[in-house]
Amino acid sequence: MSNDLNTRIDASVARLQAEFGAAPEVAVVLGSGWAGAVDQVQDAKHLAYGELSAFPQPKVEGHVSEVVVGRMGEQRVIMLRGRAHTYESGECTGMAGALRTLKRWGVKALVQTNASGSLRPHMPPGSLMLIADHINAPQRSPLVGEPGSERFVDMSTAYDLELRQHAKKIAQASNLMLGEGTYVWALGPQFETPAEIRMFAAWGADAVGMSTVPETILARHAGLRVMGMALMTNMAAGLSAEALTHALTLQQAAVSGERAAQFLAQVVAGLAELPSLRS
Repeated sequence: MSNDLNTRIDASVARLQAEFGAAPEVAVVLGSGWAGAVDQVQDAKHLAYGELSAFPQPKVEGHVSEVVVGRMGEQRVIMLRGRAHTYESGECTGMAGALRTLKRWGVKALVQTNASGSLRPHMPPGSLMLIADHINAPQRSPLVGEPGSERFVDMSTAYDLELRQHAKKIAQASNLMLGEGTYVWALGPQFETPAEIRMFAAWGADAVGMSTVPETILARHAGLRVMGMALMTNMAAGLSAEALTHALTLQQAAVSGERAAQFLAQVVAGLAELPSLRS
C-alpha cells in the first residue's frame, strides 16, 4: 500500500469516527436496483464520498456517491451508495481505499449487491441469487503490486458460509425464492457476446456482471467477511430476443428493486443475532 493511500485511509477513518463514532459491524455496497434499502435505515446519517479522501467518485448512472450510517433493527450498518468499476478507468483497485478504510475503522463484514444478467432459465429477470463463488474471467487482480505474503489470499471460501446460511434462513422464513450460484465477472463496459455467454455457462457460471469480484478480493485481503447477492435484471446475451442496454438494466432494477431492498434489510437486521460478528 502506498504512503499516499495509507494517509488518505487514516484521514477517512478519522472523518468517519468524528461523524459516526464507533464502526458498525456490517457494511453494504449498494449496486443497481438495491438503492431502496437506504429507506429502511433508521436514524440515518449521510456523508458524501467527497468528505472521505480514500473513497472513489463513481460516475455511473444510478449510483450516488455517499455513505449512510444507521440501524436496521438492532444492527448498525454503513451503506455505500456507489462503487468504482474497472471499466471506468481500466484499474481494478478503485474500491481499495474505501474497503481498507472500513476494515481499519472496525467493520467486520461486507455485504455486496449487484445487478446481473442471468445465464439460467430458472432465474428470470427479477430473481435474486446468493453468490456462492465467483469466476474472475479477466484474471485481473487488485492485489498486483501489493507487498508481503498477505497478497496470496485464500479464495476457497471467499463468500462466507455462515453469512450465506443466514441469508437462506431469512429467505425461507419469508417464503422468498433465493437462488444460489456462481457469479462471473466480465470487465465491460460492453455487454457480453452470445458466444461468451455460452462459454461462461459451460464454465459453470449462473450470473454475469461487471463488478463485485475486485471488491471481494480486496475485502478478503483486508480481512473482511463477505456475502454477495445478485438481482437478475435481464437474461444474458443470446438467451432472449431483447437487446441489452444500460437503460434496460436500470429499468428492470427499478421494477424489482423494492423486493430486493426489503429482503436485504431483513438479512442485515438479522445479522444482529450472529455472535460471531460480536466477538
